[in-house]
Amino acid sequence: MDLEHSHEKAARKLDAEHALRPWQVELLKLQQHLEIQNLRMIVLFEGRDAAGKGGAIRRVTRFMNEKRYRVVALGRPTEEQRSQWYYQRYVAQFPAGGEMVLFDRSWYNRAMVEQVFGFCTPKEYMDFLDGVTGFEKDLVRTGTILVKLYYSVTREEQARRFERRRTDPLRQWKLSEIDMQAQDRWDDFTNRKYDMLRRTGTPMAPWTIVRSNDKQKARLNTMKVILNAVDYKHRAPDLDFTPDPRIVVPGDEEVALMEGGTWS
Repeated sequence: MDLEHSHEKAARKLDAEHALRPWQVELLKLQQHLEIQNLRMIVLFEGRDAAGKGGAIRRVTRFMNEKRYRVVALGRPTEEQRSQWYYQRYVAQFPAGGEMVLFDRSWYNRAMVEQVFGFCTPKEYMDFLDGVTGFEKDLVRTGTILVKLYYSVTREEQARRFERRRTDPLRQWKLSEIDMQAQDRWDDFTNRKYDMLRRTGTPMAPWTIVRSNDKQKARLNTMKVILNAVDYKHRAPDLDFTPDPRIVVPGDEEVALMEGGTWS
């Protein structure tokens, strides 16, 4: 019975992967458009630990032209980097014309992880919230396409994924010390998420929330959001590019839901 269940699960996963193929073809068209038009594009992947950011990035980039995109996942800053302008090490990774850069966590580390765990001072945190919208406004004004995604997972689903990481030898490397504290600090992260969305979402650089309890749906809708950010040529006329409103939520709506106690 367990073997049969395992086969069924593998078959469902394979079907879900195949369902992404048409959208992965569209991402290649998007890449070609960026190259021809010499456009720069940045996609930020933010969210709690185990929210599904890494898996979404892998599906988005799976068939893309490796010469025209980069995935950036920066570690802790060095002492030298801590003495620099905060954005400096991120700006050093920004795309050239015709290129897409996907940040697996970004400068918004300061709004969430750094603040929760005391890796920055209260002044550094407030300076970031006060200044980031201007930074992004200039980025967009000068021609960079910026997409800001926040992956929203429930506390119960995060706990389940952590347990799987703990017990699966192939996933244990994913479990960090910070992961071990994420559940205990759930409310702290919720408060920082609320402040971040409320303070840093703007008409020029809005947040898009991706409900990620269902990884397959989150990945499909992530692709739709990225594709909708650019008016590229030769879109497939038979595909529905409208994101599922149960999965994709505008950042300002998420703020309203959090104020009403619906989401954390």
